[in-house]
Amino acid sequence: MSSGEGQGGGGGAGVPPEQLALIRESVREAKAPRAKPRTWRGAALAGELPVARVLVDKGVLHLDRYFDYAVPEELDADAQPGVRVRVRFGAGRHRVRDGRREGGGLIDGFLVERLAESDYSGPLAALAQVVSPERVLSEEQLGFARAVADRYAGSLADVLQLAVPPRNARAERKASPEPLPPPPAPEAGSWTRYEQGGAFVEALASGGAPRAVWNALPGPEWSDELARAVAATLASGRGALVVLPDGRTVARVDAALTALLGEGRHAVLTADAGPEKRYREWLAVRRGSVRAVVGTRAAMFAPVQDLGLVALWDDGDDSHSEPHAPQPHAREVLLLRAAQDRCGFLLGGWSCTVEAAQLVESGWARPLVAARDQVRGAAPLVRTVGDGDLARDEAARAARLPTLAWQAVREGLRHGPVLVQVPRRGYVPRMACTACRAPARCRHCSGPLEAPDAGALTCGWCGRGEGSWHCSECGGFRLRAQIVGARRTAEELGRAFPAVPVRTSGREHVLDTVPGTPALVVSTPGAEPVAEGGYAAALLLDGWAMLGRPDLRAGEDALRRWIGAAALVRAQGVGGTVVVVAEPTLRPVQALVRWDPVGHAVRELAERAELGFPPVSRMAALSGEPDAVAAFLATAQLPPDAEVLGPVPLPVTPAGRPRRAGAPPPGERWERALIRVPPGSGAALAAALKATQAARMARGAAGTVGETGVVRVRVDPPDIG
Repeated sequence: MSSGEGQGGGGGAGVPPEQLALIRESVREAKAPRAKPRTWRGAALAGELPVARVLVDKGVLHLDRYFDYAVPEELDADAQPGVRVRVRFGAGRHRVRDGRREGGGLIDGFLVERLAESDYSGPLAALAQVVSPERVLSEEQLGFARAVADRYAGSLADVLQLAVPPRNARAERKASPEPLPPPPAPEAGSWTRYEQGGAFVEALASGGAPRAVWNALPGPEWSDELARAVAATLASGRGALVVLPDGRTVARVDAALTALLGEGRHAVLTADAGPEKRYREWLAVRRGSVRAVVGTRAAMFAPVQDLGLVALWDDGDDSHSEPHAPQPHAREVLLLRAAQDRCGFLLGGWSCTVEAAQLVESGWARPLVAARDQVRGAAPLVRTVGDGDLARDEAARAARLPTLAWQAVREGLRHGPVLVQVPRRGYVPRMACTACRAPARCRHCSGPLEAPDAGALTCGWCGRGEGSWHCSECGGFRLRAQIVGARRTAEELGRAFPAVPVRTSGREHVLDTVPGTPALVVSTPGAEPVAEGGYAAALLLDGWAMLGRPDLRAGEDALRRWIGAAALVRAQGVGGTVVVVAEPTLRPVQALVRWDPVGHAVRELAERAELGFPPVSRMAALSGEPDAVAAFLATAQLPPDAEVLGPVPLPVTPAGRPRRAGAPPPGERWERALIRVPPGSGAALAAALKATQAARMARGAAGTVGETGVVRVRVDPPDIG
């Protein structure tokens, strides 16, 4: 270019003057000083609101706050509240050049708001980049995410990682469809089977916000009933959100909504959809193009506009508990949404959890149940086989299956498929009274008693020894360990019925549906496929394998899984039969025979209230190396009414085996302490735990000498023993 300029100055080389003028102008533009991208050194700032408040994507508690950055003039138009940005984080105080802090690594974040000036008195670093002008975070979403973070003693950045899906540029460039007008209000349909079902649908259609706990009748009608509740909400001009435990149930509600309202009325948010499709559907909801969302756990944060109803199906399913920090549960998140948005709430399922019963007992929600004649007409016949029957049954001693089960299978195969539910392997036994099978509990804290390696009895919560136990129910002094695991049921049944096909459904391969022709379907709990026309019969084997788990929810969870399988069986009037192999005098078994999960949950709630168990009380679990847990408890400013149980040792994870969520690393010896507070102190407990954890992280980040190892904090742990 320099040589070209010299020739142009002499007018030689035959170059036209107009072209030389253009060349000179290009050279002048190239030599003009420009700001270095992502540092914007020397760049002018925005004329109005030159400060951006940013939430950086650092999910650590001691950095759970906003940071101020300068807004370069070139980014002024795109740097709006709610957009994704990139900033430099970690620059030292003394790395200042031309009045601008520099250095640090690039990190993602969200622009929260624009300000005229910053509270920080020193020089600010500049926004490095606006990743996209798409506003993916609203003020309402931010406030709700903060409420969830405080509820679970977590960081706002961690919650937003769950709430806002990763960006997909291709999906973002595509325009969302125009919103459709509200549909007409649907008929109540099969909601009339419930005593207040029609009134519930009418309240949603008229713009009301009813709150209900729905005990659904057995059969496939539940998905259509859920779709009608969504349609009624849409008819009022509001949005609806439905959270389901897995992709199979999402597909059923998706099909029911499509059949009722047609295409384009709702979005489906599941991980199976892939990143582009899922982000495209999420954007359609965020932009207001779609008012209804059906999805799995992550959909609980879906940004539905003008929310009128939040619904959750089968809240006792483990899939509703988020494994990633801060590990919120979908039920509690939707309860917060219902309170924040003042919208309707529907908690449904074939069974009933203790938390659902508490919502009704407190008056916060109303029950949606059917009359007893409706229940008897829809439920199958339930028969039981106890230990006494097994002891007298020659067939059971020889082949593990009692004669009654063989007869039910043989009769059922004449009319259709037969379901066989077999518990998974690996349930850890707990101790129970040999005579009445009541769980053995600690006299001090009511925790479960254990006898590791056939040693002395100790409490699994507080660690106290128990040398003189006796049963509080019957006065017995003898204990037994419960049966563990299942055997090769599919092979046994295949040999017994060689002409009948045997299908399996479990963790490796889960079936969605099976034909209505005669077949044996062996399934683990929760993986039962739906049969066309319903199953003719069902066997629920090894009941003690589920009832004997060392967990507070063992009975409730066993009943839920039994009812979930039995609800797929035809009604008693057309020959549907269920055989459960468990002691018939036990409360969960009796609740199954009567088909009364609500009564079981109410009685369980009363017992937990007497003993101070969740959900009447609030609990948090601390787990880590012994010194770390002890140091945490020593420095935590817990509420005055907090009670510390433990610490007790956790089982060591063997090397080479899959590590469960929250379990210690293989080979490491950890301890766990439980902290219990009465009602009303849950928020104070979460705040105290969060403050202590933040202080520990800050000292660790500063390299403080003597800082102990990591402690994991979980509020409302699902398993407490």
